[in-house]
Amino acid sequence: MLCLSGLSVALALALLSGPSEALKEGECEVCVTFLGKFYQSLKDSNTNFNNGDIETALLKTCKDAKGKENRFCYYIGATSDAATKITNEVSKPLSYHVPVEKICEKLKKKDTQICELRYDKQLDLTTVDLKKLKVKDLKKILEEWGESCKGCAEKSDFIRKITELMPKYAPAAAKARTDL
Repeated sequence: MLCLSGLSVALALALLSGPSEALKEGECEVCVTFLGKFYQSLKDSNTNFNNGDIETALLKTCKDAKGKENRFCYYIGATSDAATKITNEVSKPLSYHVPVEKICEKLKKKDTQICELRYDKQLDLTTVDLKKLKVKDLKKILEEWGESCKGCAEKSDFIRKITELMPKYAPAAAKARTDL
């Protein structure tokens, strides 16, 4: 009888503990990277680590964020068009110097979309054949550079614009390319 109750207690403890919530490798990539850079910038600028100052700096940083980092800022409510606001879930733990991985774990519990964000693969402009890329990818290259191609109707127009701007935005790739 005593053995049976000990077994039931062990079973109950195993069921209550549940799975570990630690982040797996590569999970919450945008969250961990963005908050890591943000935390480092706070340390470098000797910001007071109080909740208000961190939240103000977070809003300022998110104003300049682009791409997936802007989407992350939207999810935590640090953009002007965000519907919800959970910036306190970031600023308060950062004020106590909590590791960014732990902050992202807690954010994942609040909103799973935060950890579903992934950075796009970067193209190696020195070796990639622009003619084999899709127009969508060519547009993305221009967007990353902060440029647009007004009047571009065909793929060749986008390729011409990219090769024209490559010395400005990717000088090493422009020098390495032989098909110019």
